Amino acid sequence: MELIQDFKDEHPDIYEFIMFNIFSNIATITNFAVLNLSKSIIFRSLMDVNFNWWIFNYSAAKGGLGGFLAFFFAYAAAQIVNFFVQREIVFKSESKLSTGLILYFLTVGFVYIICLYVPTLIMEPLTEIFGSLLATNITNGVNIMIQVALIYPMLKFVIMKDDKAENNL
Repeated sequence: MELIQDFKDEHPDIYEFIMFNIFSNIATITNFAVLNLSKSIIFRSLMDVNFNWWIFNYSAAKGGLGGFLAFFFAYAAAQIVNFFVQREIVFKSESKLSTGLILYFLTVGFVYIICLYVPTLIMEPLTEIFGSLLATNITNGVNIMIQVALIYPMLKFVIMKDDKAENNL
């Protein structure tokens, strides 16, 4: 344990990023569970229903309305879990909860649009190569990488920013 504490003391930002990724796995597990449950059971009857709205073109080959709803609810569930896990465990943020929630949901709203659009680009070709189940999970993995790349910097530098540390400088 002393080795971990020494690493944390010497490299606090790297340690924090590692912890962010470790604890993001709680949200990732939530995401995959909701996605697969939604796609295989809850929205199964909607997989063949074409859905086309704004930039979202979910033809039956791309998962249809069921696929859109599955990705939508999986992402929502994961981000709700992620906010509280990151706030309490990783960042130990004492920032104002209401402000943090507003900024977080604006951030994830932006990322949401991207992550709901990505399946329209890659689901069909991936399904042709790997089949529906694996294509769904590969697509979800791509979305999770996008989420980490966009959400971590916002959490660290804006949403969970330690105002007390800045005031002590």
